[in-house]
This record gives sequence, C-alpha cells and structure tokens, in this order.
Amino acid sequence: MSETTEFDLLDTPFTVLPEGGLWHDGERALIVADLHFEKGSAYAARGRGLFPPYDTAATLALLERLVARLQPKTVMALGDSFHDSRAGERIHKSDVDVLCGLQTGRDWIWIAGNHDPEPPSCVTGDWLPELRIGNIVLRHEPTPGEAPGEIAGHLHPVAKIRVRGSGVRRRCVATDGKRAILPAFGAYAGGLNVRDRAFSTLFAPEALCAWMLGNQGVYRMPVSRLVPDGY
Repeated sequence: MSETTEFDLLDTPFTVLPEGGLWHDGERALIVADLHFEKGSAYAARGRGLFPPYDTAATLALLERLVARLQPKTVMALGDSFHDSRAGERIHKSDVDVLCGLQTGRDWIWIAGNHDPEPPSCVTGDWLPELRIGNIVLRHEPTPGEAPGEIAGHLHPVAKIRVRGSGVRRRCVATDGKRAILPAFGAYAGGLNVRDRAFSTLFAPEALCAWMLGNQGVYRMPVSRLVPDGY
C-alpha cells in the first residue's frame, strides 16, 4: 500500500494523505478541514473537563510535520479551524507562534465555518466564505444536492468495514468523483459514518467510495464494503 493515493475530481487529480488532508500537486496546495483548535479548552470552560486542553498543540504538530514534508505553496483550511468564537482568546502563545511559523513564506487561506464565521485576531492570511479555483470550489458545508467540483468538510466523515468478523472504523475522504468531503483534521474532532443519512443526498450511491486512513497508508473502499455503525 502506497503512502498516498490519488483520485480525480472532475478530471482534477488530488492525493489523499494518510494524515487526513488532500494534496493538489499542480498548485502545490495542501487542503485540510475542521482543525477545531481549542476544542479542549472550550469543553473545560463549560465544565466538561474530560479532554485535556492539549488538542491544539497535537493538531499543530501533525500539521507541522505535513507542511515540512510537502512544503506547500498554499494551505487551505476548510472551516471550523477554531472551535468557537473565543478560541483566539484561549489559545496559548506558543501555539500561536507555531501557527505563525507555518504561515511564513506561503499563502494561507481560511474558509469560514459555522464554528468560526469570523477570524480571531491571532491569525493572518485570507479569510473567505468560499474559494473557486477553475472548476473546483472549496467551502465548509457541503451543498445539498448536486455540487460538481465541491470540496468541503463539516460532516467529519468516517468509514466502517468488517474484517474477519470485527469492525474497523477510520476517518476517510468520501467522494464519488464529482465532490469530496474531507475528514476532520483536529485531534479531538469526532466522526460521522458515511452510511448515515446526512450523506445520502450528497453522493451518487453506486459511485461513493471511502479513502480510509490507516496507520500504514490509505485504503480505497467501495460502497459495497461500507457498513453503518452498529454492524
């Protein structure tokens, strides 16, 4: 199994990265979704301290390794990069410094999400509602119905298969060749099974496949292999 796997979206090639992002080699662009910085501190502030508030550092460390390996010209974050409107006030200065270092020398595009419709003061880069590049459109929430060329996040897709009688559940990139939905990149972000009805109007049922993210690489699973949670 190769470390990365390529698929075409409206004849535009993208590579699925085991860390959970997409890579467009022609544009030298890295695309990630749903970083959810400061989710842990948000839970702690609400008295739900079950998660240690170190998720931002962990997410940044993964992103840092990916940027170091690929050296992208542009990074595009598809919304919900910050868990709530006050995340910029809670984020530790050391994490801000790491983020600023990652942004240095490259374009950085933030797509607004439902958790972060406005940019926090700690970030630089372009903050946009969506971005169109040729026949590809990048946005946070998938558009109901057909949306050829769309790359979105928001739904945190995961896929489940049965292997030797046991269930294997992993984050995935879900696509039917016309649109793609990226998994959450954030350390504490959860996931929604691609067989959930929330996905039922977004993909041609017979064409859906899940690029499952494994420890050793990326694994393409046709819809015939995918099972709902509880199976």
